[in-house]
Amino acid sequence: MKRRFGAAERQARLGPRHLLAAEARADDPVQVADSLVALHSSDPTTVYLAALTRMTGGDVSTIEHVLYEDRALIRLLGMRRTVFVASLDVAPLIQAACSRGVAAAERRKLVGFLTGSGVDDAESWLAEVSEVALKALTARGTATAAELAADDPRLRTQIVIAKGTTHEGTQGAASRLLFQLAAEGHVVRGRPRGTWTSHQYNWWPTTSWTADGLNQWSTPDAEVELARRWLAAYGPATPEDLQWWTRWTKTKVKRALAEVGAVEVDLDTGPGVALADDLDPLPETEPWAALLPALDPTPMGWQQRHWFLGEHGPKLFDNVGNIGPSVWWNGRIIGAWAQDGAGDIVHRLLEDVGTDATAAVDAAAERMTKLLDGHRLTARARRKVWLEQELTA
Repeated sequence: MKRRFGAAERQARLGPRHLLAAEARADDPVQVADSLVALHSSDPTTVYLAALTRMTGGDVSTIEHVLYEDRALIRLLGMRRTVFVASLDVAPLIQAACSRGVAAAERRKLVGFLTGSGVDDAESWLAEVSEVALKALTARGTATAAELAADDPRLRTQIVIAKGTTHEGTQGAASRLLFQLAAEGHVVRGRPRGTWTSHQYNWWPTTSWTADGLNQWSTPDAEVELARRWLAAYGPATPEDLQWWTRWTKTKVKRALAEVGAVEVDLDTGPGVALADDLDPLPETEPWAALLPALDPTPMGWQQRHWFLGEHGPKLFDNVGNIGPSVWWNGRIIGAWAQDGAGDIVHRLLEDVGTDATAAVDAAAERMTKLLDGHRLTARARRKVWLEQELTA
């Protein structure tokens, strides 16, 4: 008989597994990143708030030190062509299992852009100028795209993007090549130019972060190990959830789950899968509340979200599937939060959860206020969701 996981049990797993229950919080950001496989980094502040919410202590400087001094975490283009921050153990898995496919698709696209921009023999030009860019960056140690463009006239070439479409525009070759080299695992986005909320990064050779680089795994082996880690963090779930999270084909998902030995289970929504050694109930945790940042890895971990989201989706997700700041109680989303015009945390609950839960949410809001320490957040990689707009109107 198949093991059955109801919505309540799946919700209960989030406290200990995603380090959201107070007694499950971590001591360092690397442990947080590994517990969630990786941290979303499309909005730069997500990394800091997602980590600090799950930690016993620390502040923004703690995360910055691990990112840019210890360099135990690295930023890379990964699943769904999205920027993530991962540990040096997990990043090579993401690179082999997801980023290589992204890089190949982006290279084909770039060759087309170059050809459309009048570059002869675009394949050869791209190979040669990519090498030039990487050598120039290595010589400098770190640089912005603008600084790198000063090193070779070819890096100042203007590339026409999406020619003939409503999205047509131009981009300097240095910017586009750095994006391509990042997808291929050769360069990394380092410390931003500005505060921790900035999204304008300096670029570094990947070997500045890890001497071994990111291309250490074969793609098939990496897919299996990444699937195992995802199931350990987000299972039980559906194969479709894994396919959405990775943007793999159905064939890749089926093979990876078979190789990892996933077993079939029953979910409230239908058939699912789990790791064979992850079928026992987890110990109960104390009730918990949390304010999670926009694009937090927990709500972005599944395609099918009704079991923790209920009917609140349209108020918390935008039209392309990105979540805004959310309020949680014991594994369920019950509302949203934002900063008002004065920079104060404001939140709204979408259901009556009782006085204990309300008090816990208020305490979580006070904790988020301390973590922000006066910094202002703005939505950069996404639009404000409906409830965010309501709260900040």
